[in-house]
Amino acid sequence: MERCEWSDSSDLYRSYHDEEWGVPVYDDQDLFAKLILDGFQAGLSWITILKKRDGFYQAFDDFDPEKMAAYDEARHLKLMQNKAIIRNKLKIKAATTNAQAYLKLKANGQGFSDFLWSFVNQKPVLNTWTNMSQVPATSQESDNMSKALKKLGFKFVGSTICYAFMQAVGMVNDHKVSCPRHEACQKLVRKS
Repeated sequence: MERCEWSDSSDLYRSYHDEEWGVPVYDDQDLFAKLILDGFQAGLSWITILKKRDGFYQAFDDFDPEKMAAYDEARHLKLMQNKAIIRNKLKIKAATTNAQAYLKLKANGQGFSDFLWSFVNQKPVLNTWTNMSQVPATSQESDNMSKALKKLGFKFVGSTICYAFMQAVGMVNDHKVSCPRHEACQKLVRKS
């Protein structure tokens, strides 16, 4: 199997590449969780997040926005003591802020999935890279998503974070065309 090169450095990366990366995600709460995790990745490698992902889900109540929106300073301090996650005060507080912004969006009658997928017109951008060096760090779509999320009050949602998120959740298919996952992920796109 000619995987995308970045996935060959560890078994954890290989399984993430082969099973998750680029698979279209449409569930509101799953998208919320993945956006929070991408925010925690800022300045770090994705392998760091993958190694701690179970710890994150446990520490953040399975990324339940209702529970996270109510986190107070005492809960933030408790999270700062949790070695199973990235203990960054700004990112922890941002997770609470993002949960509040998520709930506000939902309260206004907007589904999170529909909102996020609107930046790619509800269907994945199908790229045809032959080499991973061709893959950009941002795009016009990620710029637009970042601006819109920031306007809603979300934190740690810069364009680079949004682009990595879009790749992860299948809004952008950035598998190389020679990688079997390129076609496999495309087959998983929701038919509207």
